[in-house]
Amino acid sequence: MITHIVLFKLKDRSPESVERTAQVLRNMEGKIDVLRHLEVGVDVLHTERSYDIALYTKFDSMEDLQTYQVHPEHQKVIAHMNEHRESSVSADYES
Repeated sequence: MITHIVLFKLKDRSPESVERTAQVLRNMEGKIDVLRHLEVGVDVLHTERSYDIALYTKFDSMEDLQTYQVHPEHQKVIAHMNEHRESSVSADYES
């Protein structure tokens, strides 16, 4: 199993903007067959070092993660994030 985690810091960090973007991420659920698990969390601490949103996903294999990366539903999310994120970091590991 492959775990893929991404943290996003948004340009507009207002609660409305963060929730709108979190919903864009949640909307992938059930639309990408290789996506085995999807969890979206919104930061509750709001410290200077905090990121606004965490995306936690799981895939059966590296090949499935690569399929996800180019899937049309994920590409819509990427387009949204390119417009709204200030920065992001990610980690991918075998689990």
